[in-house]
Formats: sequence, C-alpha cells, structure tokens
Amino acid sequence: MTFEDLGLSPEVLEAITEAGYREPTPIQLQAIPVALQGRDLLGCAQTGTGKTAAFVLPLIDILAGGKAKARMPRALILSPTRELAQQTLENFQIYAQHTDLAAALLIGGNNMRAQEQALSNNIDILIATPGRLIDMVERGKLLMMGVKHLVIDEADRMLDMGFIPDVEKICSMLPPLRHTLMFSATMPKEVRKLAERFLHNPKEVSVAPPASPAETVEQWLVAVANERDKGKALRELLAGETVTSCMVFANRKKDVDSLHRSLKRYGFNVVRMQGDMSQRERETALNAFKTGEAKLLVCTDVAGRGIDVFGVSHVFCFDVPVNAEDYVHRIGRTGRAGHRGRAYVFATPEDVKGLQAVTRLIKRKLPVAQVDGVKSVTIPGVMEDAATTPVVEAAEVVEAADPVEAPVEAVEVAASVETVAEPVEAAVEPTTEAASEADAPKKRRRRGSRKSAVKESAETAEAAPEAEETADVEASPEPEAPAPAKAEPHTGGKAIEPQRGDKVPFGKDPFVPAFLLRPTFVDGDAEAR
Repeated sequence: MTFEDLGLSPEVLEAITEAGYREPTPIQLQAIPVALQGRDLLGCAQTGTGKTAAFVLPLIDILAGGKAKARMPRALILSPTRELAQQTLENFQIYAQHTDLAAALLIGGNNMRAQEQALSNNIDILIATPGRLIDMVERGKLLMMGVKHLVIDEADRMLDMGFIPDVEKICSMLPPLRHTLMFSATMPKEVRKLAERFLHNPKEVSVAPPASPAETVEQWLVAVANERDKGKALRELLAGETVTSCMVFANRKKDVDSLHRSLKRYGFNVVRMQGDMSQRERETALNAFKTGEAKLLVCTDVAGRGIDVFGVSHVFCFDVPVNAEDYVHRIGRTGRAGHRGRAYVFATPEDVKGLQAVTRLIKRKLPVAQVDGVKSVTIPGVMEDAATTPVVEAAEVVEAADPVEAPVEAVEVAASVETVAEPVEAAVEPTTEAASEADAPKKRRRRGSRKSAVKESAETAEAAPEAEETADVEASPEPEAPAPAKAEPHTGGKAIEPQRGDKVPFGKDPFVPAFLLRPTFVDGDAEAR
C-alpha cells in the first residue's frame, strides 16, 4: 500500500514524494486513516517507526481547508522535550510546504518576546512544551478556546518527567469537544489511565509489542568490574568498531561532562548535550552532530526522545538507565527506518537490579561482548548461567563420582561425630550448673562500709578449706571414726565480728550504714526505742 491509498491530499502527497518516501510505515498505515476520520486515537509503536508523520500528515490535511486567527491556534501538539518539539516543527515545514498553513514553536530557553510576536500572527498549529505553554496562557498572550485538535506525543515520557499535572491543566483550558491523538513508545498502566481521561472512545493502534526494541538493532552487554573499566571498554569499542556516528548516554549531567572531557582528552571528536546547557548551546551541539562535524554525542535522556539523526550506527549506554523503558528509547536512536544498528550497555555487578528490569521488559537476555584488554565479570540473572552447560559434560561428572564408596565415608563421619559428642555433653553439665547458680536469687547487700564487705569475703575464703577437709572425712571408708567437730575459722587473734541476725546493742551493728547511727542517743534512750 502507498500513501495515495491513505486518502491524503495532492499537496501532501507531493511533499512526501519530494521528501523521498515511497511507502508508509506500519504505524502510519493504521493511524492516518483513523485520524482523517476525526476519531480519537491511541497509538503505540517503537521509536524510529515514523510516529511523527503519523499525526502531522493527517493534521495538515484536515486543517488545509480552514483559516486561523491571531493568538488562537487551531491545533496543539504537546512534546516533552525541546528537541522533540523542534524536530516536530521541522517535519511540519517539510510536509506543509505546498500549503498556506503556519506553525509556531513555544519552548523554554528561547527568547519569549520573539515567541510572543510569532503568536500574534495567524497560527494554525502550535507546537509547545507544557511549561512554556502554561506561562504564555497565564500572561494572556494565548487563547485556547479555538483548539479543535490535540496531539500528546510521547505520553510515557510525559509521565516520567512529571508533566501530567501540566497536561491536565492544559486539557482543562481546551474545549471539551475536540479531536485527540495520543502516541507513546511504551504502554504502561499509567498511560492507559491517561488515555481513559483524555480520549473519548479511542481507536487503539499497536504495531509492535509494548516496550519492545526494534529488530534491526543488535544488542550487547559489556560486564565490567568497576567504573574505570567502563571508560576503558568504551574507548576500545570506539577505536575498534566501524563507528560512523554514535550516541553515548549517561544518567547524570555531571557524568556527561566528565565523560565528554575524558573522550576529548583521548582525541575523540565529541560534543555534549544535557539539561543544564542553554538552548543555544544545545542547538549548536545537536547541529554539529547532525551535520557530521562531531562524530560522538554524549548526552542524558534529554536526547533519548525525538533525536532523529540519519546514519547513527552505534548507541552506547554508559550507565544502565534508571527506568527500564528508557533503554528502549536510547537504543531506538539507531536502527531507524529499516537500517541496521548496534547497541552496547555497560554494567557492573552493582547494576544487577537495573539490568534485570531491562531483561524483563524486552523479554530476552543480552549476549555478552568481550572487549580486548578489559576483564569481563559475571552478573547473575542477566547473563548466560550454568544451566546452558552441555548435558554431556554433566553426565561425565556423574560417572566420575560413581566409584566413590559412600557407605565407608558415612561410617567414618558417624564415628567422628560420636567421639566428639562425649566431651560436648561433659562440658554442658558444668555450664548448666553455672547457669543455675547464676539464675539463683542474689542476696541484697546493704550499703555499708567497704571494710565489712572485705571482712566477709575473707571469712568465706578461710572457711572454704575447712569445708573441703570435712568433705574428705565424710568420704573416708572408716565408718567407726567419729566425725571431727567443725573447726572455728582462724581469725589471727582478732575479735570475731558479729554475724547477721545476732542481737547487738543499737549503734554497735557494723552492717548498719553510718548515716543511720545517732551518736547523740544515750544507752537508755536506745533501749527505750
């Protein structure tokens, strides 16, 4: 089927022919007829399959017969990033060159006064990011009651970037009766919930399993031990592979800056692009990469959507993406429009959870690439494990284990266990006795002088040998010998201190704390008390 069979106008068909396209892609083949009918549409397709033309072409055909008013666009296209919005505008200018339609771009980082002047003209299609659009509406520079067609591009990316509250606010400004198209590369549950809120009885079009990478991309895993080996492996691959142009993705902005400096130090022709750069710097870097002045582009996920550069041969994921869906968008920068591409993802053992999420999403394990001069490590759960070992080797191991006499080993082990068990039981008994003594209730000592406590311990120590002698006499085999009388403890000529429970006059008890004694009492008063 050709574009002529889709029902597009001659002006649009002429522009398509001049652009060099002959046959529509699967998403275009299914989405364009539905959009021309004016029905709401929910489209899901892989990156690089022509989703932008799937909604730009029918919009041009629908709006060609009307007339716009100042500050009142008739169609609105929402994009999550500036680069994607810029690319959508470029596609519109190509396909609408034979019509009188006009478009304007509202993105952050550009001169707001110039954008206000563009809105004062008759604008048919407005392409914007959510933040700048809301700013213009609140300033009173834009009226939204004339919007009859709404396109939400990359809805899953809108969700990841936290733009859904802004999208809801924008939809509340639009007329309730409108034509809405929503496109996404992945279809999580959250995107379906958004479709239920924004679309009315939509026609769902899906040309590939959700979140599945293109078959034209060859995927590899580079498993290394640490971050330093990742940089070395990247340089080896850049030097050894036939790289015409490539994109290197990192998770953080500072990693983009450090990686850009490192590659530049090693002599690579590289530019960078990340969110902290000004819009002018980002456009300069992107243009240098598109025109071939720079061979490498180091970037964050800000370039993972909408960067359609022809001839990107390689994509390197220097970091495992935080969201598994971002992996599909990253490697989707290569292998576009039917061309072949190759993607590498670098990982360390600490990235096992992120890699497992990626493999679950794409429903396959990544083959491991060996890089010269870099030691490869094993990451469990995402690489080929021992289960893939040939059955013949497993049988050989079992046969080698048959001659071992298992019963003899069992007897020897049992004997050793019995030998060891006797001292263990003997050792348990004193431990139990010690535990019972420790569990016995301890007598509470009154807070007396330290001298009395020392004397009591001395008496106990002197009485211990005497108790041992008594035990020996009782155990003697001579029953006729009378048991010796209990000897008095040796005191060394000192007077015996009174024991607890003996009746002593008040004030003479050594166990009574000193602060309770009242020396002012006479003996008569003490007896009376």
